[in-house]
Amino acid sequence: MNIQSLSAIKLASAATFFCLTFNALTATALTLNSQDIQHGKPMTKQQEFQGFGCNGDNRSPQLSWSDVPQDTKSFALTVYDPDAPTGSGWWHWQLVDIPAEQTGLKANAGAADNSGIPEGSRQIRNDYGIAGFGGACPPQGHGTHRYRFTLHALSIDKLPLPENPSAALVGYMIGAHSIKTTTLEASYRRDK
Repeated sequence: MNIQSLSAIKLASAATFFCLTFNALTATALTLNSQDIQHGKPMTKQQEFQGFGCNGDNRSPQLSWSDVPQDTKSFALTVYDPDAPTGSGWWHWQLVDIPAEQTGLKANAGAADNSGIPEGSRQIRNDYGIAGFGGACPPQGHGTHRYRFTLHALSIDKLPLPENPSAALVGYMIGAHSIKTTTLEASYRRDK
């Protein structure tokens, strides 16, 4: 190999590195915020479930998002408690087919009557058996549980789901079409 070939390879490598670094630095960082809950902080009684021994308001928090990837066709929102003593966690909310132009959800959008969700969106049955938001309800004395509110920017308008999909199937389809995700993790506990 001659010096000109080595120089060309070095130049091409440097150009590739620059392009990859520039793309990584300028990539959209999808963000999720809320006026009602804060990352790493406990939620209030407003986000506690009503039932299963809990007597909260069962209101989904207000959420807003920004810095959306430009090729986003829709969103999905999931709320999951990895600390539930089930062996598989607990799905509190799955909202799919949120239109790409949507930039947030008002407080209590997850009401089971579907009156607060964006047109065209679909709430999936949670682990309480309700198609809507199901608030926090950790067992008394079980310690602090984490609640992961995760927004997924998706590459398709509508997820190809059957009428009553399982949470696992919804999660699989979200993962198969996800462009970018962001998570806001709040907590909740019920002492004895």
